[in-house]
Amino acid sequence: MKNTYFDLIDQSYYFPQEGFDLQNGYLTFHGFSIKNLIEKYGTPFKLVYLPRIGEQIRRARNLFNRALKKHKYQGQYNYCYCTKCCHFSHVIKTALKEKIHLETSSSFDIDLIFKLYEEGELTKNTIIVHNGYKTEDYLRKILKLNKEGFKNSILVLDSKSELKRVKTYAAEYSGKLKIGIRVAIDEEPQSAYYTSRLGIRPAEIMTFYHDEIEKDENLDLKMVHFFIDSGIKDNVYYWGEFSKAMKIFGKLKQACPQIKALNLGGGFPIRNNLGFEYDYEYMINEIVKNIKATCTEYNIDEPDIFTEFGKYTVGESGAIIFQVLEQKRQNDSEVWYMVDNSLMNTIPDAWSIHEKFILLPINKWTNEYTKANIGGISCDHSDYYNSEDFNQQLFLPTIEEDDDEPLYVGFFHTGAYQDSISGYGGIKHCLIPAPKLIVIDRDDKGNYIDYVYRNEQSVDEMLSILGY
Repeated sequence: MKNTYFDLIDQSYYFPQEGFDLQNGYLTFHGFSIKNLIEKYGTPFKLVYLPRIGEQIRRARNLFNRALKKHKYQGQYNYCYCTKCCHFSHVIKTALKEKIHLETSSSFDIDLIFKLYEEGELTKNTIIVHNGYKTEDYLRKILKLNKEGFKNSILVLDSKSELKRVKTYAAEYSGKLKIGIRVAIDEEPQSAYYTSRLGIRPAEIMTFYHDEIEKDENLDLKMVHFFIDSGIKDNVYYWGEFSKAMKIFGKLKQACPQIKALNLGGGFPIRNNLGFEYDYEYMINEIVKNIKATCTEYNIDEPDIFTEFGKYTVGESGAIIFQVLEQKRQNDSEVWYMVDNSLMNTIPDAWSIHEKFILLPINKWTNEYTKANIGGISCDHSDYYNSEDFNQQLFLPTIEEDDDEPLYVGFFHTGAYQDSISGYGGIKHCLIPAPKLIVIDRDDKGNYIDYVYRNEQSVDEMLSILGY
């Protein structure tokens, strides 16, 4: 009996499973044929399955609303999409069909908001939460949003020093400028530093509020923002930081009753292996239950709950398909499958932060399996992928000399961050533009000469690439 690749997967995981099945020996993704796409477009290619975005939003919203009802919670739930995760128009417009709200990270994000408004994709009632460091350009554009009637624009303070500049702009605004405070959290023990660079130290928040915000008639504190970079996980670290943040929220809302929102930054995990297990319903119930308990303890009204889901929203919608160009055996134990693009360029998370994705063959499921390394075609040492999150080894079907077609492989659930980090078409993370490039030389007399080779990217250049 052959130990086929299908046998390996069938014995190791529940298969077929949501999103993955076999049809006539070829892998399908959410029911559509990847084989047909390969025949139509060739490889390599990226794909985005837009319906998955709406499915993820509806699942989270339904679970939160059920938890609110179960615990007789008086506040509302608001789903925000983090634009930095994927800025493409087809992605954000698909998410906005679910009546969600948005979170911005940089100056150019505000231009994107205006463009979406002009195209009728959102209204001035849409809640826009502004995170990230507030440059002068970013602040000026946030104020423009407020002046033009976006009444639910909330500027979240990332540091105490931002407030002085915010006050200058708030004085120009006829109404009150809605603001929030981001709480700095302690990082995980294995982190390179102890406290996050983002947010305001918990020990300073109450004094900061009383001294700088409480009596300012131009400011309206509406939100407390709590962010865990590693995401919402059922572990001691997450619940420890959550508990500390709830105490700060309780004290701050006692002093400032007009705070209406608690923003839980840091998203849900997505499936990065076929054995993935995560109890979304349990976690949501625990979050709602603990927030309600805090409100009871401090005798305060229950706030509206905000979540900022980026990766969770779009991650599972993406995939990248390659053809294996060559099988190379470099020694007695290592086999390399060389694919027709650079992994560093297409899935930069894999080599920069060692992120793992679901890797599956498209064909040859009845071939025997072998331990393999995936190699990209660049000449860089780091252009490889050789382990799964669930297993330190990677197995793929063997390639036989008499096979009538090449092996095709796909990396799945790659829809978040890959394009912005790899700089797809000139796009950068958080829509922060590439800086101007200055070239320095010397003339025949040895004098220095300098000139601008290319200016900083413009708003129009970036929005054009993104499909606006």
